Amino acid sequence: MYEAHFGLREKPFSLLPDPSFLYFSKKHSTAFAMLEYGLANQAGFTVITGGIGTGKTTLLRHLLNNLEQSTTVGMITNTHRAFGELLQWILVAFNIEHTSQDTKADMYQAFVDFVINEYAHNRRTVLIVDEAQNMDAETLEELRMLSNINADKDQVLQIILVGQDELRDTLRSPRLVQFCQRIVVDYQLTQLTLEDTRELIGHRISVAGGDPAIFPEEARNVVHRYSGGIPRLVNLLCDMAMVYAFAEQSDAVSASLIEEVAREKQAGGLFPIMDSAAPPQGPATHPSAANPAPTAKTPAEMPVAGALSRTNEDDSAEPGQDTEIVPDPELIQKRPLRIAIAGESPVLRRHLRKLVEPYNIEVVAEIPLNIDSNEAIDPLSLDILLVDMDEEADEDCADGLCDLITEWNLPVLFNDSELTQNSLAGKNAKFSYQLVSKLISLLPPETNQSLLDLPSLERSQ
Repeated sequence: MYEAHFGLREKPFSLLPDPSFLYFSKKHSTAFAMLEYGLANQAGFTVITGGIGTGKTTLLRHLLNNLEQSTTVGMITNTHRAFGELLQWILVAFNIEHTSQDTKADMYQAFVDFVINEYAHNRRTVLIVDEAQNMDAETLEELRMLSNINADKDQVLQIILVGQDELRDTLRSPRLVQFCQRIVVDYQLTQLTLEDTRELIGHRISVAGGDPAIFPEEARNVVHRYSGGIPRLVNLLCDMAMVYAFAEQSDAVSASLIEEVAREKQAGGLFPIMDSAAPPQGPATHPSAANPAPTAKTPAEMPVAGALSRTNEDDSAEPGQDTEIVPDPELIQKRPLRIAIAGESPVLRRHLRKLVEPYNIEVVAEIPLNIDSNEAIDPLSLDILLVDMDEEADEDCADGLCDLITEWNLPVLFNDSELTQNSLAGKNAKFSYQLVSKLISLLPPETNQSLLDLPSLERSQ
């Protein structure tokens, strides 16, 4: 809707993995070089991992567009917990005929015959599995057994696994030691630096036929702060900001407009709050200025491991030390901020209550994760829902919690219960400050300003 206004041929910030818009940061260039190296050197297994939205699938699409015609590729993208029979998916990926009556032995032989025939015609066979983090250890081990088809000096079958960070966690399982020994190429794709984020925005505008000056440097800096350098979030913020700028008939996207878009999306509770998006917290000499608060996650990101920040060991108190909570005066609320705490452990819920109450934060209710009914809780009496859970939370609990979040339509802060446990053990004296800072940052700007009058927040606007 805004293309003509900004002189663009097409939308520059689509969320679809379009390789024509791929920006090769140093990290993406290295990841692509590793993929090419694995193919050229007949690596049995190549593994590329990275967080949600870091550009893994776009890299794969670019690789597919540049493969030699002598390469036969089968790609599996629809992995999930009910994945089913691996061999069936592989046969479908390579368009190998089979019937529902085929036994596992029949399917295996059909695949072996296919691979050998490709090799006989001087074509290499490459199986690519995207979203591989959803494959369990048993399925991965089956994949390793399938690779035994390789013999002698030549690899007749090469396998590329691409997935989120959980894939790396699964591969560390003692059951997969033999699998890991066959991984020749392994690379972890991380977020963009500030400079890369600036370059990405200008690159995508240029590819779409526009003037990179649409996004001044200050605006690009704000995009990086709220996106954490995750390309998908960069695209999401920039696209919505261009809609806002078009509505205002502005020729450029200002930093203040990015701030407005980001805060409105965060207020809805569905946009993840990155560590770098936290409001400035006073001078650098402040005890917590160098340490990010716990990262909030959206409901869709709940299963993701390792998405929450860890504090430095220098912040630790003696284990088991029950220190008195001394609230930072800047964060004490003028009127009560009302929250509900959802968590599996009553002990951790009580500890969270103890941490936030000195800041004039009223805990209206404590809710178990497997709550069956919420009729006794009025969502209108709440400002924020704080969820304390870990990656091992029961799936039914997570599903029930998602239903509750959808029904209440409140801002939600997801906190890793491991951080709460560390705080309970006295390992992070600053956790309460970090937690409260994040809770406050979830509030809409107008509510935020009515609750407290922080110089730091005024500076951030």
